Amino acid sequence: MGRLFAGVFERAGYEVLVSGRSTKLPATDLAEQCGIVIVSVPIRDTVRVIEEIAPVLTKNQLLCDLTSLKVAPVAAMLRTKAQVIGLHPMFGPTVGSLAGQTIIACPARCTRKTRDALLAIFRAEGATCTLATPEAHDRMMAVVQGLTHFVTLCMAESIRRMGLNINETRAFMSPVYQIELALMGRLLAQDPDLYADILQTNPFVPEVLAACRASAANLAGIVMAQDPNQFRAFFKNNSWHFGEYCREGQEMTDALIDCMVRR
Repeated sequence: MGRLFAGVFERAGYEVLVSGRSTKLPATDLAEQCGIVIVSVPIRDTVRVIEEIAPVLTKNQLLCDLTSLKVAPVAAMLRTKAQVIGLHPMFGPTVGSLAGQTIIACPARCTRKTRDALLAIFRAEGATCTLATPEAHDRMMAVVQGLTHFVTLCMAESIRRMGLNINETRAFMSPVYQIELALMGRLLAQDPDLYADILQTNPFVPEVLAACRASAANLAGIVMAQDPNQFRAFFKNNSWHFGEYCREGQEMTDALIDCMVRR
């Protein structure tokens, strides 16, 4: 992700310095030289790296991070003298550009001019920037990331537990199953430590998983009762809650299925 954003800032006319495991430039030396310092490391290392560079930062610098969680990193950044804006790109480093992508920004201590100038860099490349507090961000990520990844991993684990051969199931594949299978494959092809951090270090994930377990138990009871009226009521309650997005979701997946068929 750091490499992706290095390109973004270079295209905006900035000189970019990089410090990492494979560079000779230490993080503290970089932090002393740069007007904007962005920490892009694994979630569990973020606070440690911020604390490492904290002593050399001044009030004239802007300190940011690119982490999937915001409460702990922003709190650590606020213990420095720098201006602080937490950032969370809602996409992975393999995207071709920022066009159409979303970046969450948590301005914690900065002037409006500094905030607007930073976000203008991302917007110039086509990104949408959403403002949030660190707590509001982490609460939302417990659903957007935590619940999504948890359910996807549960589906993969269920298939494994039943001993189903993935290739054999493909002969019976529906478009929806193909989409779900692709999501499972996409997640499992990536770094397990990233998903462990997202699920295990967000303090708001446990309450979301409790709601998920209760929902699964409720639906399982309805299915086992074999009562169509109970199922219909369950289904309609959720359809009503999703409202207009039901139609939007159907149109979006219809377009996706159409693209899949044309391949």
